[in-house]
Amino acid sequence: MNFYGLLQRAAAESRPVRVGLIGAGKFGSMFLAQVVRTPGLHVVGVADLNPQRARDALDRVGWSSSRCGAPDLKTARDRGTTCVTADATALIELDGLQVIVEATGNPTAGIRHARVAFEHGCHVVMVNVEADALVGPWLARQAADAGVVYSLAYGDQPALICEMVDWARAAGFEVIAAGKGTKHLPTYHASTPDTVWNHYGLTAEQAAAGGMNPQMFNSFLDGTKSAIEMAAVANATGLAAGPNGLRFPPCGVDELPQLLKPREAGGQLEVRGQVEVVSSMARDGTPLPRDLRWGIFTIFVAPNEYVRRCFREYGLTTDDTGWYAAQYKPFHLIGLELGISVASVALRREPTGQPVDWHADVVTVAKRDLESGARLDGEGGFTVWGRLMPARESLTMGALPLGLAHGVRMRHKVRAGNVVKTADVLLDETNEVVLVRRLMEATFMPIAPALGRHGTPVP
Repeated sequence: MNFYGLLQRAAAESRPVRVGLIGAGKFGSMFLAQVVRTPGLHVVGVADLNPQRARDALDRVGWSSSRCGAPDLKTARDRGTTCVTADATALIELDGLQVIVEATGNPTAGIRHARVAFEHGCHVVMVNVEADALVGPWLARQAADAGVVYSLAYGDQPALICEMVDWARAAGFEVIAAGKGTKHLPTYHASTPDTVWNHYGLTAEQAAAGGMNPQMFNSFLDGTKSAIEMAAVANATGLAAGPNGLRFPPCGVDELPQLLKPREAGGQLEVRGQVEVVSSMARDGTPLPRDLRWGIFTIFVAPNEYVRRCFREYGLTTDDTGWYAAQYKPFHLIGLELGISVASVALRREPTGQPVDWHADVVTVAKRDLESGARLDGEGGFTVWGRLMPARESLTMGALPLGLAHGVRMRHKVRAGNVVKTADVLLDETNEVVLVRRLMEATFMPIAPALGRHGTPVP
């Protein structure tokens, strides 16, 4: 990749890449821990709605007060220091800023920040995969029109999966499946912030002492985050969402190519070339040996007998026929690896994963019976979870995108386990994020059935 050489040159020539970070949570903090040790990168500002949280994060990861004590953004830019601010817009609009890292996790904020960044000529590294799953293809198109780069965040699983898929295809292999591992049981879809800590082996008091957000951690558990991340992968690689969403089959690394191959070849895949997430536990809850809970994988196939023999000669993990092989990585380091994305977009103008079309969507599913008037609380909450679905199917049925299921009230009753449709909620069609979503739908799927104001098909 030679990024280190490019960064060293930028540092030696006193032209460091100027970066703004929005959101000082776990991902942002891990980025800050490493960027201070990376030549050629200068974090000009850290924006957070709670500036003290950002200061605490800088202190926690070992930054000196002299490095992060700039009184304003211009001073920080000119003196090579860092300013903490609550004003994300001022940070984005600062003259000379080159890259915005959007790490808020809030889709509304992420979309707004990305659009402002494009207007001001800034590249965007979108840690906020929630925003990407909702309107990523449209954001990537807007970035290209503005002459800047929109990228998924290296270190997070979607970008790492995209890299692995690209490697396989560039080497001439057909990719049969790609995805990640997680801890999952079917009952987890009903998990709420009140029940989440039992599944992690923690008490509520222990979690609170560690500053852990129950709704965020519940989104990891109930399948929503997996759906969001696999939507990002599908949209960036062209791989398909399975017709029944993610199946979370229990699978260790040694069984990957046996299990994740097409059904006609004896596997479980519904589509040849799809995304999937494997569980680190058997259906009875027992841990699997050599699980992939923190990792990623691709499955690819030998095109002929000669390559099949090479798989065996060089020790690849294959299925029982030797035709299907797995590549996997058992970990990801989220923000600790994020500098790769910053270097790539700024110094090579290349994304580390980017949506190229709209293939997959994340739709809203009721966790419990939802009565008329009930208020939805979105990702990881008490009311709904997110299911992966082919984008055309989602649009045709008028499903409510999970990214729009925050704070809206139910218009109609929906039973537990059913998809919530746009017609079932009171949605403000004048809201900026709703308008952007409608623009994406019209841009990428104009031949799908037109939808009326409340999501019902128009004859």
